[in-house]
Amino acid sequence: MRRARSESRLVHLGALLGLSACLLGTASCAPAGSGDGGVWRNIAGNDMGQRYAALDQINAANFEDLEVAWVWDGSDLPSVNARATPIYIDGKLISVAGEKRHVIALDAATGESLWSFVEPETFRWEYSMRKNHGKGVAYGEIEGRPVVYVVTPAFFMHALWADTGEPVAGWGGRVDIEGFPETGTVDLLDDLGYDHDDYYGIPLEVGYITSSSPPIVVNGVIIVGNSAEQGYNQSRAENVPGDILAYDALTGAFLWKFDVLPAPGEFGHETWENDAWEWTGDISSWAPLSADAERGLVYIPTNGATADFWGGFRPGDNLFSTSLIALDVKTGERVWHYQLVHHDIWNYDTPQIPVLMDVTVDGVDVPAVVQVTKQAFAYAFNRETGEPIWPIEEKAVPAGLMPGEHLSPTQPFPTRPAPYDLQGLTNDDLLDFTPELRQAAIDALADYVYGPLFTPPLHRDNNLGKTASMWCPGDVGGTNIDGTPAADPTTGILYVTSQKGCSSRIMVPGIERDAQEERPTGTTINDFAVGGTAGVRRVQGLPLFKPPYSKITAIDMNTGEHLWWIPVGDTPESVTNHDALQGMDIPNTGTGRQAAQLVTSTLLMYTGEGSDGTSYLFAVDKATGEQLGRVELPAQPRYGVMTYMDQGKQTVVVQAPNTLIGLRLP
Repeated sequence: MRRARSESRLVHLGALLGLSACLLGTASCAPAGSGDGGVWRNIAGNDMGQRYAALDQINAANFEDLEVAWVWDGSDLPSVNARATPIYIDGKLISVAGEKRHVIALDAATGESLWSFVEPETFRWEYSMRKNHGKGVAYGEIEGRPVVYVVTPAFFMHALWADTGEPVAGWGGRVDIEGFPETGTVDLLDDLGYDHDDYYGIPLEVGYITSSSPPIVVNGVIIVGNSAEQGYNQSRAENVPGDILAYDALTGAFLWKFDVLPAPGEFGHETWENDAWEWTGDISSWAPLSADAERGLVYIPTNGATADFWGGFRPGDNLFSTSLIALDVKTGERVWHYQLVHHDIWNYDTPQIPVLMDVTVDGVDVPAVVQVTKQAFAYAFNRETGEPIWPIEEKAVPAGLMPGEHLSPTQPFPTRPAPYDLQGLTNDDLLDFTPELRQAAIDALADYVYGPLFTPPLHRDNNLGKTASMWCPGDVGGTNIDGTPAADPTTGILYVTSQKGCSSRIMVPGIERDAQEERPTGTTINDFAVGGTAGVRRVQGLPLFKPPYSKITAIDMNTGEHLWWIPVGDTPESVTNHDALQGMDIPNTGTGRQAAQLVTSTLLMYTGEGSDGTSYLFAVDKATGEQLGRVELPAQPRYGVMTYMDQGKQTVVVQAPNTLIGLRLP
């Protein structure tokens, strides 16, 4: 059972000794690298989440000369979502692969495998709904020797020497499961405060917790996020909260825990009514974390609370769900927070790493953090104080449509930057290549409730005579997991990729959905849960919306102004070859997929597809968005692009399912 929450912030003496060693110089306290100078020691290039590298060997003049230098083939491992971005350390690329989240090391010059590590199978691994979502590893040093840290789907953390892949002796402890290493491991469940079995984990009646993103190492402290069962698969009310954990990078000793679901006496407790704080949870931080090492702050983007699309059992605004939180690295104390969605029931979980950059606003230098969202908002704050850089206004939103729901009457709307993609849905947003197609789209939506941003879900047996509601953006709209933002710290420009998309879930009695779950978490069946999906995506074979279907927007974070936008990739053949559009001049619509992005001192690179579905790495002018070239890729990319300098040669690495592709000038 959950232990008293008042114990959650105790700092262990042994961990303090480890921090002292860090300060004395036996453990690295420096930031975990940056994208500058050819180094890439974080999945986003640097701790600031910028996906930036100050390299210029590859430039506009030679970009199209890039060739495939090597391909790493991981087809012997189960297929995954290809979200693991490698880091570069001393001539090696290190990442994760496969459902067991093997840690792999490759020769950075050739792509050849050097070593691998994997933990034994457990029920905790088998049950994990995030085992194919691993995004990579974290970097640190112990007495000057590089170390990588990985959090597995079973929610163990391992420390491995980067040069050999061997577990770090004397770090952490030992797990009493056959096949686990004798050292170098931390069972993260030990510090959450729940009774659990090493092999099986927390009883499913209480909840489940897992991981998808790597931890981050800041000033000698490892901060660990987490993930939960997808909210649209949850049919019961009980769960565990995704509390943030921190460990000493030198020893693996536990340092602190931050309660994402506040207990009595903790800040934000009053936002949880019906005593829901005692037994529900989620609020995981499944997106990557970023940090400001100079200020000693780590930035935590959070998910919504249990469950998606109906939260009648948890009335209130529900802090710290769907929020951005700044924590003190040494103590775990909250420095500031901002809740991006009150009482989130739209699955508007915060999907991307917070991006840190220094900007100049009205002549004043501002240390900024920008959080892009599924809502197609870029929320901008002073990352030291949490003050919005530009006003954020609470505006009235639609009331709930489902029995027992308690939606917030208002939600926060930034005044700038302006929204960078579709928000809400009106008839003017529908495809209009011809009047007939526009009318067909209107007719297709006749059975649905649709309207402004934050249009709420609707249950199946409603008295409106509607099939369901459609809310826009939805699960796939705005910026999501595959839409990696990138920032140029030399100009203050943020590059955001997004797509148009709505969601429509048919809500049914919870008992009906619960019967479909083989091993549900929790014990109390909710009144409502997701029974299926509905909605309109295409009309006569064409996307429902006006183009562009997906795009990249350049935003000057010094002013909050949009500078330019371009479609992602080319117009699909399903559009160009459509019978109703023959003879028409159709502008580039974009593919409808978001882009993986990378910024260097010379270029913005992004992944996309041509009209026939061929995958490319594109290069564009950072200032104008003008396309400068494209290079064909041997596989369809996903999520990340990174670059590094090794042996005097700049290499760009693109991810694809079970594949890494190294591109280099001849």
